[in-house]
Amino acid sequence: MADDQARNEAPTIEAESKAHIAEERLEQEASALEDEHGTLELIESGHDDRVWQRVLHAALAVPGVKVDRENFLRSTLKSIADEEQIEKAVETRPVLAGIDNDQIDSRANVLIRKHVTRASGISFAAGIPGGFAMLGTIPADLAQYFFHMTVMAQELAYLYGWPDLLHEGELDEIAQADITMFIGAMMGVGAAKQGLQQLSARAVTHHASSMLAKRVGRYIGVKITKDTFTRGFAKAIPLLGGFIGAGMTASTMLPMARRLRQDLAQLDYALAEDPIEGHED
Repeated sequence: MADDQARNEAPTIEAESKAHIAEERLEQEASALEDEHGTLELIESGHDDRVWQRVLHAALAVPGVKVDRENFLRSTLKSIADEEQIEKAVETRPVLAGIDNDQIDSRANVLIRKHVTRASGISFAAGIPGGFAMLGTIPADLAQYFFHMTVMAQELAYLYGWPDLLHEGELDEIAQADITMFIGAMMGVGAAKQGLQQLSARAVTHHASSMLAKRVGRYIGVKITKDTFTRGFAKAIPLLGGFIGAGMTASTMLPMARRLRQDLAQLDYALAEDPIEGHED
């Protein structure tokens, strides 16, 4: 009987060991956060993720930021899938419903163009003096920029098989950590991409990813601070500032969205054939 018990416990021990190794790897990735402008130095000198949290919460306060997975998939897939495929996509994921990867990529590109166009238009209005009020201490155009990034991240994630981010109808702390990882991946943060891979493979818990998300949030906060100064100078030029702001929005959001699309398309959620799972503890 002791031998049977040992055999039963072995897979559990092995899984825990793999998870521990994966979490250590994520920690190493997080510690290596750096870009060509010395972001690592800024992070280690005391910067935390409060800047990103303030921007994220401002974006989350904009009506329409929460994307209902089922409604979104039904609406988005109706032009490329029949009712049976849509039902299966909702129950599992689009790739398991027999929907061609090229069609999923095509729908993803349509969504990206839609959000970039809308965000650029609002950025132009915000660049004209008096165009927008302030949302607390966060400029309105910055809040709407990340509103579109947040909505787009959810939509792309669902297209590529990510489980429902809404918990009891809300984007809770777990979902916000996932969104932080999405935005980090958009910005090319290696630790964020690695974290998404580990989450998709279920190699780490959401608790571990939340800890990593805080570090990724520091990077995003520093990046936002730098970019806001640049955009601020543009807004100092009446009218012309609107065109500059819109151009900057399009030129930054488009490649970042495409990067996230490519990353999501390579994850287990987009490729694996096991049942979709929701939130993990």
